[in-house]
Amino acid sequence: MASIESVTLDVADPTAANHFYTTAFGLDTQVRLRASQAPTTGFRGFTLSLTVSQPATVNGLIDAALDAGATPLKPAAKSLWGYGGVVQAPDGTVWKVATSAKKDTGPATRQFDEIVLLLGVADVTASKRFYVGRGLAVAKSFGGMYVEFAAGSNPVKLALYRRRALAKDAGISPDGTGAHRITIGGDAGPFTDPDGFAWEAASPALAP
Repeated sequence: MASIESVTLDVADPTAANHFYTTAFGLDTQVRLRASQAPTTGFRGFTLSLTVSQPATVNGLIDAALDAGATPLKPAAKSLWGYGGVVQAPDGTVWKVATSAKKDTGPATRQFDEIVLLLGVADVTASKRFYVGRGLAVAKSFGGMYVEFAAGSNPVKLALYRRRALAKDAGISPDGTGAHRITIGGDAGPFTDPDGFAWEAASPALAP
């Protein structure tokens, strides 16, 4: 079964970005950084999510991100599915921190259960077919609305959502042009998917 081992974000200042991600979320090798000035404007067509165990942990991570320089997009709040909020990192990447729990069961921690890479695509059904053809296994599928692939023991889970719906969920305008400024590392690559997201063969972790 094909899977994702890491994602690489193209950022203008890798040192500053590394400081942000370490300070805000405690991220390590799951998210890598690469210097790039690739032109991009507006919504880049994807979001990254940290799934956590309880609302107190959501609040703690959101607050840490804001203190480290993130911009709020959606304040943490209850919803039908749980509790979560959305911020935009200084490098422009949109991050959601969420839990399916609606009540705390203990003290807040800085631990997250998984990272989810949500790609905003033009045609969920077509992109699902594309990824299944490259060895990814479907874990959940809701027609042409949403698809989630099995991650196994890997740290990053892939999901597909319609682009405009994903932007609305993130609290950001769907308009955007230029580079996605993200590369996906896994054992399914290298290739570029129908929406222009690039995959590369997974490589050993790089020092920050």
